[in-house]
Amino acid sequence: MSVQDTIDELVAEGVETGVQVAVYEHGELVVDAVAGLADPATGRAMTPDTPIFSTSTGKGMTATVLHILVQRGVFGYDTPVTELWPEFGAHGKQAATVRHVLTHAVGVPGLPADTTPEDLADWARMCEVLADAEPWWEPGTRTGYHAITFGYLAGELVRRGTGKPIDQVLLEEVAAPLGLSQELYFAVPPAEQARLARLVPGGPPMDEATIRQLTEAMPLLFKAAPPALQPSAELYNRTDFLSANVPAGGTVTARGIARMYAAPLGEVDGVRLLTPETLDLVSAVAIEGTDQVFGNPARLALGYAVIGGALGWSGANGSHAEFDPATGRTFAVTKNRFGAGDFNTVERVRAALAG
Repeated sequence: MSVQDTIDELVAEGVETGVQVAVYEHGELVVDAVAGLADPATGRAMTPDTPIFSTSTGKGMTATVLHILVQRGVFGYDTPVTELWPEFGAHGKQAATVRHVLTHAVGVPGLPADTTPEDLADWARMCEVLADAEPWWEPGTRTGYHAITFGYLAGELVRRGTGKPIDQVLLEEVAAPLGLSQELYFAVPPAEQARLARLVPGGPPMDEATIRQLTEAMPLLFKAAPPALQPSAELYNRTDFLSANVPAGGTVTARGIARMYAAPLGEVDGVRLLTPETLDLVSAVAIEGTDQVFGNPARLALGYAVIGGALGWSGANGSHAEFDPATGRTFAVTKNRFGAGDFNTVERVRAALAG
């Protein structure tokens, strides 16, 4: 079954509302498939250039921005965070480095329990909270998924190093050179938000009993992401959230994120984002161990999860994007039905590509 047939079937079955799939091989777009609706309330069709908020799949953009700045000499992987951000050294975090940020090893994956969606849009407040946070472990000694805090940590390094917010640096260094100014975003300008896909809940929201059960089973889950910030279509459809810089996630098209991931591997229409030397550095496994938040085995390169032979990030809504230095291939699936933690669609598309 072809990729197009597969995603058409997923929509027809009611498993998905709208889906995008893109594959690049050696800098060339070889799959650009789309199915379903971007907004079921209006009947607006999903198109290849419809951006979708894709949760942590956007972390790959954040990491790529940092790698570009390392190449430019703005900072190095072993630069202490406090060299750029002196306040961050409070409570024994002086040893934290840029490398530790990229490998989720800084030790500040959590946010105060009363953090609200409105707080996420207040960059200065979020950075003050992280600067004053007490680390859960000594920086660099362990890894644990910094689901939300990763974006503020990385983004503040970018802001301190360049004097520009990370959405501007993404535009100038990545999106515009690759012709993706309207397909890769952190903060989405309000005038562009009507183009976005609407996220559709994949099931009922968590009730208090479910939250209580999850808290008992994974006590650090809600310490890392308080209940008001748990992944949901409702949160991520908010205009104030979409307008804010929250670079632990990103609003992307499958075609856009697959194209971005192709550019570190080689030239894409004359643009290459990372040198071969930088690519070698960022592709190597940088840290392994038990994730201190979720308890799963973790294997990370510099800024990306290691997925077999590929590198990339998945998102809580079931989106996924990766690049494979060995094969020169990139692969992305984005979708707007918010089935938290459900990657069945990604695996069905992957099987169609393999078959």
